[in-house]
Amino acid sequence: MSGTPTIRAGFIPLLDAAVLVAAAACGFDRSEGVRLELVREVSWSNIRDRLAFRQFDVAHMLGPMAVASQLGLGSNPYPVIAPFSLGRGGNAITLSTALFAAMREAAGEDDRDEAAAHGRALARVVAARRLAGRPPLVFAMTYPFSSHNYEFRFWMAEAGIDPDRDVTMCVVPPPMTADALKAGAIDGFCVNAPWNALAVSQGIGRIVAVKADIWPGSPEKVLGLRPDWWVAHRETGERLLVALDASARWCDEPGNRRELAEILASPEHVGGDAGVIEHLLAGALPVDPDGTRREIPDYLAFHAGEANVPWRTQALWVYAQMARWGQVPLDPALAERAAAAFRPDLYRSVFAPRGVALPDADAGAGDGEAGPGGRSRFDPASIAAYVEGFAVRARPGTAGAPRDDE
Repeated sequence: MSGTPTIRAGFIPLLDAAVLVAAAACGFDRSEGVRLELVREVSWSNIRDRLAFRQFDVAHMLGPMAVASQLGLGSNPYPVIAPFSLGRGGNAITLSTALFAAMREAAGEDDRDEAAAHGRALARVVAARRLAGRPPLVFAMTYPFSSHNYEFRFWMAEAGIDPDRDVTMCVVPPPMTADALKAGAIDGFCVNAPWNALAVSQGIGRIVAVKADIWPGSPEKVLGLRPDWWVAHRETGERLLVALDASARWCDEPGNRRELAEILASPEHVGGDAGVIEHLLAGALPVDPDGTRREIPDYLAFHAGEANVPWRTQALWVYAQMARWGQVPLDPALAERAAAAFRPDLYRSVFAPRGVALPDADAGAGDGEAGPGGRSRFDPASIAAYVEGFAVRARPGTAGAPRDDE
């Protein structure tokens, strides 16, 4: 293996790290003449810092982290680009069983197992707590610049809940979310699998909405890297993308789910029960404490439906959410900088010569958004109108999200 370039990649123990994990475990990297060295991390802030300080070459990264980096937001801002998306799906909003019981009681005749109905029930509970003088509910997401934050906020706001006034939002690293819920430190969270499923299987949480309820075609994690690394190691980077493409195709094959689940269940990767992971890969969420089980065929997608293309439109949707929640002002120049985080041009330059058919234009999922109420559509050409059209958005003087240095 002498002379084989080694690529050090940081990752968080989540099922959507599967493409990176399988690429190393199944030898897709070596088939392309590179070697992936995977380093498991516990928090997104660690991923951010170790990539910035060149301890990682590439990383399993939240898509909005790359957008934030282009806008100079957060601690240790430095430019990051995403030439490859690691898939879609996996997020779920999970609330404590005690809170869900209160929601069912408040829902009355509107008690239906639907994301929108759950949102309305939560709004009633929030209002009742405010009238009673009780402290606001505490909800966690994994990072301020994350789909978890924006999807949680989107879902609540559709129900008339102001995330900056009516509840308290905080940051909890993914592996700690279920423990925080069990300890009563938080009342709910939005995180990717398997940690949402863990809370359900332990009987302490109830899933009320998943990513597919909020923005079905949205990206989740990307391959994040510094532009200078890509310039200095272009050939190595292109080989890595080809290896990841092969891995993503393999991960999407139903016949490989058991083997993939066993790989992910290894303690150095994600850990946990391989049987539970296999069910999640198939879109079978665990049985909720009230006996409800939800089947979502596209709960996790690693390659199908152009899941690996980092469309600029997707980065613009992220920017729109940032603007909506007061993290960044509305400005066409900033929107263009945000879009530059996702690089379909680099993806195309690697795969077009290999015969991969792609649309001529940016056909990302950005214009396919439909919220729980089914009334929200995103037009990347009219971001200001889109943001201004929401009834609930950041109020003057609110931060829009917690600090990102937790």
